Amino acid sequence: MTSIIQLHNTLTRRKEPLTPQDPDRVTLYVCGPTVYNYAHIGNARPAIVFDVLARVLRQGYGQVVYARNFTDVDDKINAAAHACGLPISAITGRYIEAYHDDMRALGVAAPDLEPRVTDHIPDIIELVETLIERGHAYVAQGHVLFHVPSYAAYGQLSGRRPQDMLAGARVEVAPYKRDPLDFVLWKPSPASMPGWGSPWGRGRPGWHVECSAMIGRHLGHTIDIHGGGQDLIFPHHENEIAQGTCAHGALYCGMWVHNSFVTVDGQKMSKSLGNVLLVRDLLKQAPGEAIRLALLSTHYRRPLDWNAHRLQMAVQTLTNFYRSLQQACAVALPSPVGPDPQVLAALNNDLGVAKALARLHALRAALDNATSAHSRSQLAARLVASARLLGLLQQAPEQALTQLAPHTEYDSATHRHRQYLEATLLARERARRAGDYATADALRAELLAAGFGIEDTAQGARLRPCARSVI
Repeated sequence: MTSIIQLHNTLTRRKEPLTPQDPDRVTLYVCGPTVYNYAHIGNARPAIVFDVLARVLRQGYGQVVYARNFTDVDDKINAAAHACGLPISAITGRYIEAYHDDMRALGVAAPDLEPRVTDHIPDIIELVETLIERGHAYVAQGHVLFHVPSYAAYGQLSGRRPQDMLAGARVEVAPYKRDPLDFVLWKPSPASMPGWGSPWGRGRPGWHVECSAMIGRHLGHTIDIHGGGQDLIFPHHENEIAQGTCAHGALYCGMWVHNSFVTVDGQKMSKSLGNVLLVRDLLKQAPGEAIRLALLSTHYRRPLDWNAHRLQMAVQTLTNFYRSLQQACAVALPSPVGPDPQVLAALNNDLGVAKALARLHALRAALDNATSAHSRSQLAARLVASARLLGLLQQAPEQALTQLAPHTEYDSATHRHRQYLEATLLARERARRAGDYATADALRAELLAAGFGIEDTAQGARLRPCARSVI
């Protein structure tokens, strides 16, 4: 079939239609967490974004194979295991289970495959051997390194020139490197650290080679979509391209998709600031569905600033939706229906969640105003089917409202909700006057996601509920 979904490709820096190798099958690989601690909202954002992408892809393709890995051998994991006096498997097993619990609470469906690095050591060794045989890697002092100058296209994904890459990069400069940018494929392990036998001695894999080996084993030498956080573009994904291309002489990935960062009250998350927000702690403040909606309220390629207002707005928005569905529940729902075409069109356009949510608000308004049982039945079914693509509104209304109730007092929440909307509208106007149209557009999208369009009049901008199509 011909694809109708378009995504922003980091490699080409433009929005492109997806053209999978097999018209009926899409392969998607996303870099998952390094499991040495509990998941924070920065980990949750890509999990939710690519969960939505997988849902949308499954709407249009006969088969979608979605893999998200666990990095379960790493220096941070080694340090945590050493501090506790436990094997690394005890540490990683604990945090993989916790990650699964947290993601389920956020409505993130399990991917088709969840490969772990430690299950793929033979694949990693085979890949490293291939790179050595092809002249792209070399052995030095017990290490195996990829020789970056052997791959002329290095730097295309990040848009950096090799001579500019060392500044600020996670690059280890060592005397045994032929070139400062060469990166480790395999490194020696002392007896006190985890290690595996290899042709180069007891050791463990470098970070970058792990994903390429797991992709090769489960999805093939060329995949359709590779996703992850923006912080992985360089050096991790840049190095993946070099390894995969040089090992097999084929295109490594057709489409690269990256989500942007999460900040907290305008500041980068860091242990030193004490503002690293764990998913399990946020679940004490609001149901997982509200956290999910809050993380979807800004387009995935824009930075998202987390604050209490954003979460409260999500709680109130879901409360409104579920109240409308509760009122319609007395009517028998029809047999399953497909999603609203305008919701699907918005999501097919580079995951335009804001316009999709705005359309859901319009469907809700139509549901509230429906005058016949048949209309209410059809609109309720359409609303639920459409929201499923976003992983929202899938609970029984009574159950959802019971969960939401302790986290909002309607009158005060409505007041805070209005204040937040007005402040966002004002910030959008200031950005427009300053010529910062990218910020203005992003703020307009957030208002759309909250269910409000903007009318620009001679007296200034004002909000209007999305009671009709905005697409």
